[in-house]
Amino acid sequence: MNKISRYKAVIYDCDGVMFDSLEANCIFYHEIFNHMGVSLDRGDADVMRVIHTYANRDVLKYFFPEKERLEEAVSFARSINYLNLIHLMKIESGLLETLDQLKGRVHLAICTNRSTSMDAVLEGFNMTNYFGYVMTAVKASFPKPHPDPLLRILTHYGLKPEEALFIGDSALDSQAACAAGVPFVGYRADLPGIARIDNHGEIMAIL
Repeated sequence: MNKISRYKAVIYDCDGVMFDSLEANCIFYHEIFNHMGVSLDRGDADVMRVIHTYANRDVLKYFFPEKERLEEAVSFARSINYLNLIHLMKIESGLLETLDQLKGRVHLAICTNRSTSMDAVLEGFNMTNYFGYVMTAVKASFPKPHPDPLLRILTHYGLKPEEALFIGDSALDSQAACAAGVPFVGYRADLPGIARIDNHGEIMAIL
């Protein structure tokens, strides 16, 4: 692998970084909320933050903390075929071009709080071959903001924390990076880290 800098891996969050997936996520949770007799308020910033950044089970536990209600929500969520929502997702501008530049020069990985849909999303957009390791909430002992998902990626590649970059767009991403000791780059977000980028191509200057 050709070395282009001290960074040997670039790790991407999925939602809000690789894809604009807000509409797909909203419809997914709208179906669950509707089944549970609750309205999904898109105008509530806190609601939108939770459904867009938390792991699926944590989202449901946040809104339906009672044991029986949670179990019902989880069961219904499993009945929804997320494949039917993938067409609502949009690849972020410049991502594919940047991945083409990075592939073969650094390790590429994903660290997401998605549960079981990540592989289907990558397959749906013909992006599977870009990433050597995909870490999801169901593969980790604890989802972000716990450092475990990032630490597992580092272990997989045999890297030190300072040898990787993590690109994310939420406080959970920033907190996970800080806890793991991985340099963090905020994507279109002012968050604690080493830099902010507003388009994917800007990562090349950091490398």
